[in-house]
Amino acid sequence: MAEADPNGLLASLPPVPEVTVADAAALDAMLRTAEHPFVVRGLADDWPLVDAGRRSAAAAQDYLLAHHRDRPFPVSVTAPNSDGRLFYDDAMAMNFRMMEAKLPEIFARITEFAELPDAPSIYLASIDAMAYFRGLHEANHIDLGTRDLITSLWIGTRTRIAAHNDVPHNLAVCAVGRRRFTLFPREQFRNLYLGPVDNTPAGRAISMVDFHAPDLDRFPRFAEALASAQVADLQAGDAVYIPALWWHHVEGTEKFNVLVNYWWRDAPRWMGQPQEALNHAMMAIRDLPADQKAHWRDMFDHYVFANDESVVAHIPEGGRGILDPMTPTLAARLRGFLMKALSR
Repeated sequence: MAEADPNGLLASLPPVPEVTVADAAALDAMLRTAEHPFVVRGLADDWPLVDAGRRSAAAAQDYLLAHHRDRPFPVSVTAPNSDGRLFYDDAMAMNFRMMEAKLPEIFARITEFAELPDAPSIYLASIDAMAYFRGLHEANHIDLGTRDLITSLWIGTRTRIAAHNDVPHNLAVCAVGRRRFTLFPREQFRNLYLGPVDNTPAGRAISMVDFHAPDLDRFPRFAEALASAQVADLQAGDAVYIPALWWHHVEGTEKFNVLVNYWWRDAPRWMGQPQEALNHAMMAIRDLPADQKAHWRDMFDHYVFANDESVVAHIPEGGRGILDPMTPTLAARLRGFLMKALSR
């Protein structure tokens, strides 16, 4: 396995601040006001899955197998000698294969490869807790009140997931093994040297920097990103809160690791995804002449980013259309209009 960060660039990063929460209400209040990441030690210490993992990887696998549904699971498998990194190959294709297999077969391969130094990495990413397991969520969950949650499991061998961000807020619980998160504020995207927007390992653009061997000759601004970075080293039972759109590099550092995460948005699900709007703008605006681009920047500022009362004050109420505050009905109408326009 390659030596992690031989130049020591990440060795002295400050830790993510730790907080103590007395109960679910205290956690809820903290999540509603937090603008920065925080770690809660032992938040899931009472989970049966955590207890099983502390006994052994085999015990954790047996516990998951006792709750799994008999259906194929999506799984990623890297080439040997990948150092756990799920990334691009030299041709900018993925260095892993996507397959499906039953969970007992996947765990058998993980056990088979456990002692091989150059074995492929095996990773089950974003596995829906309710769709793929029965009773697991009920026995192992954090009370997050009335939030509209997506609950997922991330299961695998030693893995390295390149720095990326997610649209929702994220509470990530290390259930088995150990996890290391390296976190960056939203505005650091320029200094992380993002790869393609459309050709991605899992739908989000990722940093092209190898955190085990940062190349500052090729990526000099990465040093600026590190100046605002923080690290969260999680043991089983610990959790980290990652605010929406914060960048995070994630490593599973044991031979077998399980993470349970909860995603939720402040916006309702009927609202569109901002990334889709950005992609459309790349097609429709990015390559226009400079003077036209400047005009559309002003239009976006006026209608989207400023969006104050002056935008609609001169239009009679009842006739403002989608300039009114967005509702599910307006969103559905606008979505239909966009689908018709994009299909031409």
